[in-house]
Amino acid sequence: MTAPRRRDATATREAILRAGVEAFTRFGYDGVGVRDIAQSAGVTAMLVNRYFGSKEGLFAEVVEVSMTERTVLTGDPATLARDVAAALVRRTEPDADSLDPFLLMLRSAPNPRAAEILRAGIEKHVERHIYDVAPGTRGTDRAAVALSLIAGFWLMRTVIGSTALNETAEPALVATLESLFRVLVDA
Repeated sequence: MTAPRRRDATATREAILRAGVEAFTRFGYDGVGVRDIAQSAGVTAMLVNRYFGSKEGLFAEVVEVSMTERTVLTGDPATLARDVAAALVRRTEPDADSLDPFLLMLRSAPNPRAAEILRAGIEKHVERHIYDVAPGTRGTDRAAVALSLIAGFWLMRTVIGSTALNETAEPALVATLESLFRVLVDA
């Protein structure tokens, strides 16, 4: 007779969340179902719904987790423009790790409800972080424009593979981006 397997709700929830991050990032909101995520996590679809309520609830939690990580934004107001420019160039190099929040956004945004959840996560975490380190952007459109510049640069350099962006020397790209971010975030 074998002893029953010990249940660990925290580990199960974490496994489902990790599987959700990977699945939504890879396939987008519309490209994956709860059963697929459950199978990847080694649980049943019913258990996914028990922990997260629904696919939408799991997606909201995935967005929450993904948007809290600082991928290119720093916390030093004095060097924000330079640091963001350098990090963005470095993180979009051809051999760099993929930026999961950008892939999650790109692949899930076509779904209107997923886009609402993404917007809420971006406003809650990313825009608020910009407001904290660059208070002069609060109450203006400059934080959103800065985020658009980051997303657009990432898209053009990594997904589209812009020849100009990929063949320009790193210091020149950093200098150009730094000057643009300075206009947007410096008070």
